[in-house]
Amino acid sequence: MSRALTPSQTIGPFYFGTIINAYRQDLASQGVAGERLQIELSLHDADGAIVPDGLFEIWQANSHGRYDHPDDRRNLPLDPGFDGFGRASTDTTGRATFSTIKPGRVPWPAGGLQAPHINVSVFARGVLNRLATRLYFEGDPELAEDPVLKLVESTRRATLIAKRDASGIWRLPIHLGGAHETVFFDC
Repeated sequence: MSRALTPSQTIGPFYFGTIINAYRQDLASQGVAGERLQIELSLHDADGAIVPDGLFEIWQANSHGRYDHPDDRRNLPLDPGFDGFGRASTDTTGRATFSTIKPGRVPWPAGGLQAPHINVSVFARGVLNRLATRLYFEGDPELAEDPVLKLVESTRRATLIAKRDASGIWRLPIHLGGAHETVFFDC
């Protein structure tokens, strides 16, 4: 008799507990250094329809470019009250918002610095494993030299770049598939 792995399951009952119990939409308390940002992520299925029951998690460096993580031992300041992690569910319009600060540049393991970015994880019905992507900021001069963006086909890079609207909110639509599919990364 051969033995094989059991098949993956879609996100189960534990997922709904994370929605109810673990909102963290305001990442930066008063006194945290850096430029304050409002970010809005929207979630869409392969046909472009909104996904009203998804979940976003974000993780980012502080404004000095340091992560609040034991593996980041660089001699850069940590900000009390800022751990760089947030979680929010999409609402009935498929949107989730975060209040944070613009992250600083962080090193790339092969050398050089990455452009300021926010790491985004996506959870939704029918998604067997989390989807990992990034949010970059339109107009940032460091985009051209970012080593991760250089790995992405030039025609698809726009799926990772948030645009700032007239009200100052940075908006990034995330598409799970279809013609406008967001670039997702293996982790």
